Amino acid sequence: MTPSPWSVPTIPPLAHELTPALRARIDNKTKPPASLGRLEEIALRLGLMQGTPSPKLTQATVLVFAGDHGFAREGVSPFPPEVTPQMVLNFLAGGACINVLARMSGLPIKVIDAGVASDLPDHPDLLKLKVRAGTRNALHEDALTADEVLLCLARGAALVRDLARSGVNAILPGEMGIGNSSAAALLTSALLDLPLSECVGVGAGHDHAGVARKLEILSRVQRRRPDATTPLDALVAFGGCEIAMMAGAMLEAASLRMLVMVDGIIATSAFTVAAKLNPAVLDYALFAHTSGDGPHKLAIKALGGRPLLDLDMRLGEGTGAAMAWPIVRASLAFLDEMATFESAAVSNRN
Repeated sequence: MTPSPWSVPTIPPLAHELTPALRARIDNKTKPPASLGRLEEIALRLGLMQGTPSPKLTQATVLVFAGDHGFAREGVSPFPPEVTPQMVLNFLAGGACINVLARMSGLPIKVIDAGVASDLPDHPDLLKLKVRAGTRNALHEDALTADEVLLCLARGAALVRDLARSGVNAILPGEMGIGNSSAAALLTSALLDLPLSECVGVGAGHDHAGVARKLEILSRVQRRRPDATTPLDALVAFGGCEIAMMAGAMLEAASLRMLVMVDGIIATSAFTVAAKLNPAVLDYALFAHTSGDGPHKLAIKALGGRPLLDLDMRLGEGTGAAMAWPIVRASLAFLDEMATFESAAVSNRN
């Protein structure tokens, strides 16, 4: 396989020189200073991201990256691997939870076949970017080759460049892949230097015995590659295609001054890869929520994040990002539509 050229993109610094203008615009609204709390923080951050005192959100899009994992057959998930393509068809039919939540906010969805282990039918909302039909079984060999990892990153970046050309300036990445909470646990442990036992959660709904079996299998995977502690090496060792492609998309989005909404533990593992490759990506992200699965809280804390919501959700698919999206929209709605003290003829404080 000939890899597409890819290198870590340059991410521009936030436009901090605009802070006084943005702060003045926020503080001149008919309210006490800082009384809208995090809405004001988000409005300020969006302005600094976009490099304008009048930030806008245009054509925000949910991106559901799908891929299979070779070690899914080892019993790391209570669901069989066949569920991955079945759920992709559910997304395309509009019947999944992310479809419901996205429709509520008018968010379009694109499903990306990054590495599903079966062929999928053509569909206008399906992007066929498959790098390989599922990863190799990481219990016995590396999940991906170095070239495959680079190709995943490159295709994620190219996807975001295409979206930016069409006017998108915010992405809400999600995922689907039986076994991918296991890959996320391995990546989180390796890249954030956390004990694997603290990174293994219930995933798709394991009981206590299931979590214990999952930890036992993943401990064997980790012992096979204890040296995989850099982002690219960890992706090679543990996978998966959807996680790597999502990381490439996140980095490219930040390089183009786009907002990245970070979803649950799998999306956060992709974001961890991105942040280890270029820490400046942190400036262009909002952590949508903290998952009901304990490892997500640890990962967010390690990354210095501050989630917008805590609803005990642990579904993935981008559902947490979609739930938080109205909050982000509200931050610019008040900035654009709320009266100023002058326009409303309201006395400001002395």
